[in-house]
Amino acid sequence: MSDAVSSFDLHIEQVSGYEFRVKFDKPQYPELHLDEPPPLGKDTGPNPARVLAAAIGDCLSASLLFCLSRSGIHLSDLKSDVHVEVVRNEQKRLRIGKIDVKLHPRVDGDAAQMMKCLETFEDFCVVTQSVRQGLEVNVSVEPQA
Repeated sequence: MSDAVSSFDLHIEQVSGYEFRVKFDKPQYPELHLDEPPPLGKDTGPNPARVLAAAIGDCLSASLLFCLSRSGIHLSDLKSDVHVEVVRNEQKRLRIGKIDVKLHPRVDGDAAQMMKCLETFEDFCVVTQSVRQGLEVNVSVEPQA
């Protein structure tokens, strides 16, 4: 992997039970409230799997929008649907089995230019391509008294 070109940090605090508050690195970003569904949590906010699905769907939508706009294709509307399947692995642990994303652009423009975007836009989606390839995640636990 190459040298980092940027970085950012998040701060996550437990609110109660399995409820957590995510504070972002920029003051203009609102905090994000996360929770697990029952039986662990109270389902008062999205869980991390839903946030990942939203990140993938949004990233693909933005990449398509960017390609279409750069190609001079007018986009009058873009809706996206994300379907997530949760499975159990061999150790019976829950995992995201697959994510299906359907993008529904409403465009006016050259079909050939549209096809060019459809061939390339996914490659520019940072989140989707990172998840597809797998990424390094380092974990440390530092107990505090």
